[in-house]
Amino acid sequence: MKNNKIKYLAVVLTALIMASCVNDLNVAPKDPNIITSLTVYNTPAAYKEGLAKLYATLALSGQKGGDDQVDIAGINGGFSNYLRQYWNAQELTTDESVMAWNDGTIKDLHWHTWSASNEFIAAIYSRIMYTVALCNEYIRVTAGNTDPDIIKYNAEARFLRALAYTHAIDLFGNPPFVTEADSPGAFFPKQTTRALLFAYVESELKAIETVLGAPKFEYARADQAAAWTLLAKLYLNAKVYIGTDKSADCITYCKKVLAASYSLAPKYANNFVADNNLSPEIILPIPSDGLHTQTYGGMTYLIHAEIGGSMPPATFGVGGGWGGIRTTKALVNLFADNTGATDKRAMFWTDGQKLEISDIGQFTDGWAIKKFSNVTSTGAAAPHAHPDFVDTDYPLFRLADVYLMYAEATLRGGTGGDAATALGYVNALRARAYGNATGNITAGQLTLDFILDERSRELYWEGVRRTDLIRYGKFTGGTYLWPWKGKVQNGVATDSFRDLFPIPSNDLGANPNLKQNPGYN
Repeated sequence: MKNNKIKYLAVVLTALIMASCVNDLNVAPKDPNIITSLTVYNTPAAYKEGLAKLYATLALSGQKGGDDQVDIAGINGGFSNYLRQYWNAQELTTDESVMAWNDGTIKDLHWHTWSASNEFIAAIYSRIMYTVALCNEYIRVTAGNTDPDIIKYNAEARFLRALAYTHAIDLFGNPPFVTEADSPGAFFPKQTTRALLFAYVESELKAIETVLGAPKFEYARADQAAAWTLLAKLYLNAKVYIGTDKSADCITYCKKVLAASYSLAPKYANNFVADNNLSPEIILPIPSDGLHTQTYGGMTYLIHAEIGGSMPPATFGVGGGWGGIRTTKALVNLFADNTGATDKRAMFWTDGQKLEISDIGQFTDGWAIKKFSNVTSTGAAAPHAHPDFVDTDYPLFRLADVYLMYAEATLRGGTGGDAATALGYVNALRARAYGNATGNITAGQLTLDFILDERSRELYWEGVRRTDLIRYGKFTGGTYLWPWKGKVQNGVATDSFRDLFPIPSNDLGANPNLKQNPGYN
């Protein structure tokens, strides 16, 4: 892993990254072969290409496809992908997924037995810090530029940094903190607190809210609706993060998104296929392209790893399955009819699969998931069909989540919310899932517990489950058990300190300013 002695990096188009050692004089180097921001950002187009690298840190592992020229060291290139490790942290630790593989300490995530030396936790930590470092340099380079497009690029970089820091708040609580105001060079960043970082992210998102492009101004770029959604998520979890309920603020920003030009996709499954860029409800995706974004992380991982047993890979538009991730009966049991005949969100593969998980290492123990696919909504081949790499985008933010956040914040007493409107949003999701009104609920049935279950039915495998369970007090402890929680088949209580991940031991040893999260010493 990269240690925490951060060196600020200049972005070189979308591929080459070099560190500049000239920081005290405003001069150009004599050697014409030395690349600096002065030579890289010499055209307006170059600034957009540099911005592309910032987005690419979420989707790709490095400068080339596969495992080559990866951005962080100490872990397999495919494993080191931001989206892959963020998903693992949010899903493998919960009732929604288990992993059959024996790679390193991967199973410790589901068992709740991870330590500060877990390489997968260290990977997402390093990814977050790496993205922050790249964004800081780009923000510094573009600061003060009066070109209208570059002003917008600067705001997008600030959004991506805020997104990474929000992940840090959620996963680690008290990470090191650096911004573009810190001088370039090597130094030991100081550790911040969850409350201070919350306030910083909140202020950044509000500052760029009107600078970002209007909703849907360009696909896969952060716009105003993305900032509103991230603020809503931040506020929904504020009681966990800073001890203060901010449900009213969550509702305020949900309503901004709801007033924009988003609508539910007619079919639930259309949000998870190779042409999901056509979905009217995806607010911000992490794009994937079988030709141009070839990686063994991201959606390549999610689609290949969900396929195993009797599942035919060709049905999912890929050349083979990896036989890794599937689900537990805890998720299956949330659906009244788990065949998908009524609630079409129950996208399970049961042929040859046992519902009970006797051996977590056997892919056929536990039902498989067929949610993500590399074929189009019409069943046609992906636009850039490839046996290994996929075209399906990851729906990082989508309208259904905003519907459910509005409903939950309203039930939690947030001012500005309307109970009848909340019920309408929930029933809109259920009507799509059932194809009619037979699955609709009444006002009396709309409770917080129902919302938690509905969030799982609607958003499973979309990287929100760990955060949701923590917000409800059900991630650790014994209030809610699922198979193999605590490394016991029927599940046992786990320690509450695991609501936060540890600061990785290698960064803790490298940076004297850092203190470990409680419980991991």
